[in-house]
Amino acid sequence: MNSGDITDRIKIAVIGLGYVGLPLARLFSKKFRTIGYDMNPARVESLRDGHDGTLEVDDRLLQKAMTENGLTFTDDIQDIADCNFYIVAVPTPVDLNHNPDLTPLKEASKTVGKVIRKGDIAVYESTVYPGVTEDECIPLIEEVSGLEFNKDFFAGYSPERVNPGDKEHTVENIVKITSGSTPETAELIDKVYGAVLENGTYKASSIKVAEAAKVIENSQRDINIAFVNELSKIFSLMGIDTLEVLDAAATKWNFIKMNPGLVGGHCISVDPYYLAQCAQRHGYNPEIILAGRRVNDGMGAYVANQTIKLMLKKGIQVLKSKVIIMGFTFKENCPDVRNTKIIDIYRSLEEYNVDLTVYDPWADRKTVKNMYGIDIVNELPDEKFDAAIVAVAHGLFRRHEVDMDALLNPVHVIYDVKGILPRDIVDGRL
Repeated sequence: MNSGDITDRIKIAVIGLGYVGLPLARLFSKKFRTIGYDMNPARVESLRDGHDGTLEVDDRLLQKAMTENGLTFTDDIQDIADCNFYIVAVPTPVDLNHNPDLTPLKEASKTVGKVIRKGDIAVYESTVYPGVTEDECIPLIEEVSGLEFNKDFFAGYSPERVNPGDKEHTVENIVKITSGSTPETAELIDKVYGAVLENGTYKASSIKVAEAAKVIENSQRDINIAFVNELSKIFSLMGIDTLEVLDAAATKWNFIKMNPGLVGGHCISVDPYYLAQCAQRHGYNPEIILAGRRVNDGMGAYVANQTIKLMLKKGIQVLKSKVIIMGFTFKENCPDVRNTKIIDIYRSLEEYNVDLTVYDPWADRKTVKNMYGIDIVNELPDEKFDAAIVAVAHGLFRRHEVDMDALLNPVHVIYDVKGILPRDIVDGRL
């Protein structure tokens, strides 16, 4: 594809309209003819009505993109058949055994194969381990389309860096890594992304380098959090406040300050398993990466057990006691409940036969019920509780808008997972 006037000649199809794909489609529509494709008709209908249920794109921005920029949405594959720049932004989860599940990615590749034509480009944004784009996805496009890679069509990889709920580091103002299957393709892809990004791009030397860069970004963060979580357990046994220790240590110029916590969501708790499997496929067992995962995966049960211990120390009868978990989403101020580790707290507390209530004004009750089989409430119930676990740092919790005295019995326990409440009112925290 000639790189001349790219804004006139390129028509973009974004496949997958979730937390990654929709913001990307909205952004590209500012400069390019863009259509968003998703196989979920309900999602497409909601977007056509001008509403994003993930809250990643403000409804006003979404409606402006539709009315002024011509952004459209479809669940009909024929509507994207006249595009020539396909961006795949589908989830890449892990299964129950923590093995990478490439099913959505492979199905999306088959979708591209049905519509791609000579000269077109397919760019992948989904998190993968090095080699997946060229070894797993491209052969499916070739098989379905009958076209030859790097002769009839070309490919690239530009890893997503979406942080759900983060209104500061949005897709338009972060640096994006780009790459391409040929030097010419890499240059064109870089220009396409560069046309809409405020802070530019970083062009990697190959697709595999771009894939590897993505998968280590969150693996590094996961390991760092695991270290701090382990410190929290140690300092708890010693009767030392972990957050105070971290504040003190952070006065050193090269100390990397990270707080302990639950590690869930679609990136930090998933990407290390992609990197680990890649390493194992090449004959290396990644001890530090998997050790970090074990520590972080056990933090939900740890919080539950610490809460029970504190209740017993205060003489609170655990059996049939009333416990409220405040927050269920995987992080603050967003409705995303994918891979939330709050469910680990819930399941661990269930083993003690306590009466559990989960309160989260951000989470969608139907989504939680479908994913996890439990009922939550979006409004505080009019009853008293024996213990409260403040699990997510939603703004209303951080601003202390919940009257804890009115919520709890005179003898009670408060466990503050995120360290957002006044120290003198909590009984325990990470």
